[in-house]
Order: sequence, then C-alpha cells, then structure tokens
Amino acid sequence: MSTTPSHAAAAAEAATTSTFGQRLRAATAQHGPLCAGIDPHRALVESWGLTYDLDGLRSFTRSCVEAFAGHVAIVKPQSAFFEVFGSAGIAVLEDAIRELRAAGTLVLLDAKRGDIGSTMAAYAEAYLGAGAVSPVDALTASPYLGYESLRPALDTAAANGRGLFVLALTSNPEGASVQHARAGELSVAGSIVHGATAENTPAADAGDLGSTGLVVGATVGSAVQDLGLDLASVNGPLLAPGVGAQGGTADDLRRVFGDALGNVLPASSREVLAAGPDVTALRDRAGRTNEAMAALLS
Repeated sequence: MSTTPSHAAAAAEAATTSTFGQRLRAATAQHGPLCAGIDPHRALVESWGLTYDLDGLRSFTRSCVEAFAGHVAIVKPQSAFFEVFGSAGIAVLEDAIRELRAAGTLVLLDAKRGDIGSTMAAYAEAYLGAGAVSPVDALTASPYLGYESLRPALDTAAANGRGLFVLALTSNPEGASVQHARAGELSVAGSIVHGATAENTPAADAGDLGSTGLVVGATVGSAVQDLGLDLASVNGPLLAPGVGAQGGTADDLRRVFGDALGNVLPASSREVLAAGPDVTALRDRAGRTNEAMAALLS
C-alpha cells in the first residue's frame, strides 16, 4: 500500500497546520483571485437544459466541480440552493465540498449563519469544527446580533485553521439602514471592521494574511469613505460580490477598496455559470473571468 497521502488527507492536514489566510494567499498566487460560485437556482439550472429536481441539481453541481476543481483558488457554493432539496440536496453539497477540497481547491460555504450562544457554537461546529461531517475552509456569517455573537465561530475557525467572512457592507438597498447606522461616532459597519481588524492582528504581526474576512459589495459606492472605514487595516480577505456581470468596474473597485485592493476576492457566479453546461466551456469562462478580475485589481 502506498504511503503517499491522498489529496483529501493532505487537505485535512493543511487545514490544521496552516491558517486559512496562508492557504488562501498561496491559492490566489497560484490560480488568481477569482472566487467562483456554484449557485444552482431554478432559472440557471433550467437554462442548462436540466430539470429542476434532484437529478438536475446533481448534474449541475458535478459539472461545476469538474470545471473548477484544481483550476480556481476558491469556490463558493450557495447553501440555500441545495437546502431547497432537503437532506438529499445537502448530501449533494457535501459531496461537492469533499471533491473540491480533495483536489486542493478551497471551499467557502455561503450560508450566512448568525445566532447566539450554544446555537452559534453548533453552527460553528457543523461547518468549521474538528469533527465536522463535511468541513469547509471558510464560512460566511452575519454579525447583526452583534459582532461578538460570532465568537464561537471565530474561535472554532481559528482553532481548526479555517476562516470566516463577516458581512460588513452589502450592496442590497436595505443593507444601508442597518450597516450605516451609528452608535455615537462609530457606524455598525465600522464596528464590524474594527472587530475583524482585531481578530487579524496576530497574523499581521507575523506578516501573514488574516483568516477573518469581510464581505464588501463592489457596488457600495462611496460608503467606505462616507463611514470612514479603513479596509486596508483589516489585513484579511475581502469578498467582493458585484464585480463584472453585476456592474462593478475597475473604478468601483479602486474607490471601494483603495489600498486594500490586493486582498480582494472578486466573486462571480452568473457570469461564469452562464457558460454551462459544457465542462470545458465552464472552465474556459472561469479562466477568462479570472484574468479579467486580475486585470481589474492591478
């Protein structure tokens, strides 16, 4: 029997011997900055000529995994589109997570979990814990019960070499009513930026990228300046939905992210997935989108 570790075993070992920030930096240096989405919503699945049922979900997801695994730095499945199909849909998601990670591709699960106390701790254990059934490299989280409500997830992620992406400034019109609100001189978004900055301070001191990231929409306009946010100080990855097909331009990126541009992970789902169902076409579109994103960030 060969003693060479499998990709899956190597991925598991890497998750405990390196931080998510370190692995992400290495992955984007090798493959480029693109965060490719897997979003099997009804309209997209049917546009591929597939039926919107469990068989269609499996086929859609399998094509995405074959196209992206080993070819992009990080993949972001949207959990809700799998949850629609109940436990069988979750099983499809778990298989995709395992296959992507076995190929050395980082997985950011877009589930936007957020709660308090033992419930938040259970969410953290489910996705980020040492005993998680199908662990991911990072998870999106909502801090709007207070940044410290995420403490169980932050601590569990840190203990297991994983990451967390915390919603900070989203581009949906309703977001500003909460995120721009102020308590004294500090905005709600500002408190989240401060929290992530503190979380990443040890990594910054070591010269590494932190593992606590933020979600900041590429189309939030002047909000970063208006709220006085220092995204560069966060020293963590900045997931940027809204680039490309959703209208975000190079000028938008420079205005929103400024000196933090080197830490931006531009997220693209529909622009890449529109090339399906052919695996080669999907992979080619991801490659060209990746090149375009890298150019936007240069």
